[in-house]
Amino acid sequence: MAYSEDHIALAAEYALGTLDAEERAQAEAKMSIDKEFEAMVEAWQHKLGVLNQMVGSIEPRPEVWNRIKTAVGLSEAQAALMLPEAAPPVAAEVVDSPKPPAADTSNVVQLSAQARRWRNVATLATAIAAALIAMIAVGVYQPDLLPAAIRPKPRTQLVEVKTPSAPMPTSAHYVAVLQKEGGAPAFILTLDAATKNFTVRKVGASPEPGKSFELWLISDKLPRPRSLGVIGNSDFTARPVLASYDNDVINNATYAVTVEQAGGSPDGMPHSAPVFTGKLVETVPPAAPASAR
Repeated sequence: MAYSEDHIALAAEYALGTLDAEERAQAEAKMSIDKEFEAMVEAWQHKLGVLNQMVGSIEPRPEVWNRIKTAVGLSEAQAALMLPEAAPPVAAEVVDSPKPPAADTSNVVQLSAQARRWRNVATLATAIAAALIAMIAVGVYQPDLLPAAIRPKPRTQLVEVKTPSAPMPTSAHYVAVLQKEGGAPAFILTLDAATKNFTVRKVGASPEPGKSFELWLISDKLPRPRSLGVIGNSDFTARPVLASYDNDVINNATYAVTVEQAGGSPDGMPHSAPVFTGKLVETVPPAAPASAR
């Protein structure tokens, strides 16, 4: 049910306790037959009850209480109330004349009551706003002063602390010296076991005109030699092609160099016997785990 502003103000004043006896009786009669209005009164009582929890009872000092009693005339014995004597009736000539109609003041009384009610509601709203501001300020700066029922719950904030990651262990490195049997090194092949990238360094080999050196991987686990590419004319040639082979094949294979036509073998097969060969040996072992130190 939609209520007018007067009904809302009536419910608020009833909860506040500022109604006179007649208005309070009207509000209670309405509450007995209108459950929604009764619920609205209870809602106001709940809101105002929070304000009551924020302050405690304060007993005035004796001198203040004495001044109050003096101001209202309670400090001395009250004299008997003397009514003035009634004036004797004055004879008047009865004139048959129509009496003037009495003025209708019902609208004035109603407007005055509404104005007083809204002044009380405005005062109540101001008090609620001020109390809420005070309660928020106390809750932020001194929450322990609030009653336990309305004290804000402590907030827990999770903070993630990132510890520096442990350095990556040093991967093993391998090297193979490619040479003729008993001859001087022609190429040096180095391999990073972690990435399986290898580098070939030309040491003493000189390519024939119109020919190219090509590197091969030979393993008894493979049906035929696999080309690892042409060795370039610069001092260093890097290749990542070993990534497709497992470690057992890489570590136990024989690495061989053949002389092919310019640009390398056209069909992926060696066309000459290996002129330089070698096998990998470990030069830098992997770092030991921290727990084993």
